Amino acid sequence: MPEPFWVSKPLVAVLHAAPLPGSPRYGGQIQPILAAVLRDAEVLAEAGMDGLLLENFGDAPFFPGRVPAVTVAAMTALACEVRRRFDLPLGINVLRNDGQSALAIAAAAGAQFVRVNVLCGARVTDQGVIAGIAHDLLRDRAALGLARIRIFADVDVKHSAPMARRPIEEEADETLRRGGADGLLVTGTATGRAPEPGEVLAVRMAAQGSPVLVASGLTPENLGGYARCADGFVVGTWLKRDGVTTNPVDPARARALVEALLPHRQTAVKDEGSA
Repeated sequence: MPEPFWVSKPLVAVLHAAPLPGSPRYGGQIQPILAAVLRDAEVLAEAGMDGLLLENFGDAPFFPGRVPAVTVAAMTALACEVRRRFDLPLGINVLRNDGQSALAIAAAAGAQFVRVNVLCGARVTDQGVIAGIAHDLLRDRAALGLARIRIFADVDVKHSAPMARRPIEEEADETLRRGGADGLLVTGTATGRAPEPGEVLAVRMAAQGSPVLVASGLTPENLGGYARCADGFVVGTWLKRDGVTTNPVDPARARALVEALLPHRQTAVKDEGSA
């Protein structure tokens, strides 16, 4: 697996921030939000996760594009504190599709990657039609000299529908070759729902060596099937107490998922060594 992880089949855990300043459900104080993010990050680090992905999950309803300055400021404050306390690769996802703000936050906080839901093409979502931002994001990254910050892009992203149905392998190929993504994420239809294994395999074949990560619905029970065709994993909901996305991370669940991955990681390292 290429940087920023440098391990076989990395397991990246999502830090779901509670509603931030400016969002409809904001509680009026940012300190409890920071405390909850840091508490989850500590549990995840102790369990053996390979990376963290901070996102403004509580800010629904989301902006379809650029978010306000107050959101960027709050996310930067959270990201900087996570980076200060934990020596793990950190990613930024600004929902619903503000890759440019995510890039700016990553640059300021020293994060290593961003996630972009719609890098190429267009999708129908609950925010309306969201168009790809590759043309702006890649130019910003080049102009700012931030090639070290990797872009992980979704294909057929959850909570959306295509404007016109296309084979997922075509979408994957264009997101990499024309959109400039450094890696691809494959999800199910919604948060916590697993993707079809056949779709993961199709994206993996189209990626031609670029990393492909399963990014929703992962559990200890289905991990083995995905491990045969995915280069890594992004997990959030299953790690939470009772499997509820807005609950704190459950230490036992986090450890169980890490332990479930270990045999597959060891097999992958052995296979790579004999290649």
